[in-house]
Amino acid sequence: MATSRFLAFDLGAESGRAIVGTLESDRMSLQEVHRFANPNGRMLGHLHWNLLAQWEELKTGLRKAVAATDGPLSGVGIDTWGLDFGLVDRTGQILGNPFMYRDSRTDGMMQRVFQRVPREEVFAATGVQFIQINTIYQLMAMKEAGSPLLEVAERLLFIPDLFNYLFTGIQKSEFSFATTSQLYDPARRRWAVELMDRLGLPSRIMPEVVPSGTVLGPISNDVAEECGTGPLPLIAPATHDTGSAVAAVPAEGEGWCYISSGTWSLMGVELPSPVINEKTLRYNYTNEGGVGFSIRLLKNIMGLWLVQECRRQWQREGQEHSYAELTRMAESAPAFKAVIDPDHAPFLGPGQMPAKIEEFCRRTKQPPPADKGQFVRTCLESLALAYRRTLEGLEDVIGRRIERIHIVGGGGQNRLLNQMTADACGRQVLVGPVEATAMGNLLVQAMAVGQVESLAEIRAIVRNSFPVERYEPRDSAQWQKAYERFRTVVEA
Repeated sequence: MATSRFLAFDLGAESGRAIVGTLESDRMSLQEVHRFANPNGRMLGHLHWNLLAQWEELKTGLRKAVAATDGPLSGVGIDTWGLDFGLVDRTGQILGNPFMYRDSRTDGMMQRVFQRVPREEVFAATGVQFIQINTIYQLMAMKEAGSPLLEVAERLLFIPDLFNYLFTGIQKSEFSFATTSQLYDPARRRWAVELMDRLGLPSRIMPEVVPSGTVLGPISNDVAEECGTGPLPLIAPATHDTGSAVAAVPAEGEGWCYISSGTWSLMGVELPSPVINEKTLRYNYTNEGGVGFSIRLLKNIMGLWLVQECRRQWQREGQEHSYAELTRMAESAPAFKAVIDPDHAPFLGPGQMPAKIEEFCRRTKQPPPADKGQFVRTCLESLALAYRRTLEGLEDVIGRRIERIHIVGGGGQNRLLNQMTADACGRQVLVGPVEATAMGNLLVQAMAVGQVESLAEIRAIVRNSFPVERYEPRDSAQWQKAYERFRTVVEA
């Protein structure tokens, strides 16, 4: 196999990176050429992404990638966090800065939707977990507010679609991302038009959906000239970051599940078709698309956002600590002083996370954490217990035991949480790669241009390229007692 180079833009809620992947024989090496904070902020009382600043960072990343590589790039692909979108009018103009999914405009919108269409029917049409930040509730918020933008819009483009449009002028969406919206029918592989019509949402604005690994077209001449590239194909990998991360899980055979660990923890299994039934509705699991039209049956769990928000609050109070320092404090803190539900609704919004945790503990008659180490340990232990609960639900749905848990993504750098996950779940935990999202993005691009043949080959390349760290379960009796307490608190 000849050496090929691809560029992945991987944008998470906190930061974005431009990573060049060099594929040579059966291995891929990575080079980060640009990193930036993901620009966002509050404007007129609402949280927005700064689209122009994001676009300038992407072009900067492309210029740096061109300068850093010896040969030409064979492709470029973009993945981002899920759910958010922008609107484009009939002249091609983008209608304002996209809203950020944590904006409070979706408060109460799930109930407004259920007044028109029962919860069970929404799930039957989409198979997606109920979270108030889903695209369906963002659109409902615009409708309820009487936003004129829905009348003016010609096309809805999700965040990676917007960047693809800016690079190429092409307005299309990609399967993995479309399925996150709770507006798409994964069984029939089309927009849930009937659901949108019943809600009074304009189905006419939804874009054409293409498979993961579609070559959309060349980047436009003006962008190529500005960034100093030659002809360069833009490829839609799995544009939802978790879709790309799951493609790079270095698993073999059956009997495994994954956790894509970061700001959110997404825990699930890979299946050939969606599972939309009473069990998955009861567990509030989601059916999201993957490479090769696979289905990621998973649960969205609040993730390391809990720790990130505690750290940000302490920074506002003039107390600066790195994540490594906070983890060391947590290691030294006493175990199981309190347990919290990571998906407790007030934890979703930014700000005052330590106070929110204290309030949760008071409401559930537990002693609140007394110091930073206890706060962080409470968050990590509760996440591990949430994984145990999700694991049991997944096994119930698929009817077989899961033997191994693969953790990929940046959260895998937290070794304390990795060991807690093994202990809480009673399963072997395999960790790596940290850069799974970029790897999946890059290797799906390689598959799109014929350099890689299959998803199985992608995973073999990942195994050849990065080591895996193993954690074995221990302290099962202590964690079983904590789990029983956790279930009592969460179910109450």
